[in-house]
Amino acid sequence: MKEMQKIIDRMDPAEALTRMAEVASTLFPQVNEETRLDFVVGLIGEAGADKVGSMVQL
Repeated sequence: MKEMQKIIDRMDPAEALTRMAEVASTLFPQVNEETRLDFVVGLIGEAGADKVGSMVQL
């Protein structure tokens, strides 16, 4: 985990987010819906959990 943080710290924030999204998009198909939802809620925080949950239902 520390290695990943060191790499991210050396990157421009916008590029780091782009690269992280690329990695996440390759991992998402490998995990179940609950795990994906937990990841998204972790990114936006608990307050957005209801909004994310309703988006999943769409």
